Amino acid sequence: MSYPVLWSLILALHIISICVWIGGGFYAVVVLRPSLSLLDNTQRSSVHLQTLQRFFKMLKHIVPTVLITGWLMIIHEGGFAHAPWTTNVMQAIGLIMAILFIRILSGPYQKLRRAIRPQPATFDAVRKQIMLIVALGLLTVVVASMGHPFL
Repeated sequence: MSYPVLWSLILALHIISICVWIGGGFYAVVVLRPSLSLLDNTQRSSVHLQTLQRFFKMLKHIVPTVLITGWLMIIHEGGFAHAPWTTNVMQAIGLIMAILFIRILSGPYQKLRRAIRPQPATFDAVRKQIMLIVALGLLTVVVASMGHPFL
């Protein structure tokens, strides 16, 4: 028995989660970072840390949701053996993005949280890794579009 409404909701949850992940990263790099230059160093570090804390707290839920909903849809569509190449590429890139997120969380972000005076170089390390995640996320969207037949 098929449950089209359930699978539509799983797909919607997957897409919304991807939008939050990529869009949040894009916001952090393109909008927030340049805007922080208007603040003095203490305020800049504080606002940046608070923003990253909220974003990463949300991503701790979003990242597993993206992976789990993606795998559920693969299983629903016939399993991993029958997945098209675009799905496999999306899965690989998604796993790389998740590993990068864990790397940020356990590396430079922890260093920022524990520092009495967080260094700009550490914020830059976080920013560069978030930029890489955003780029990979956009590549994933392109790959997903290639896997959708219009004929």
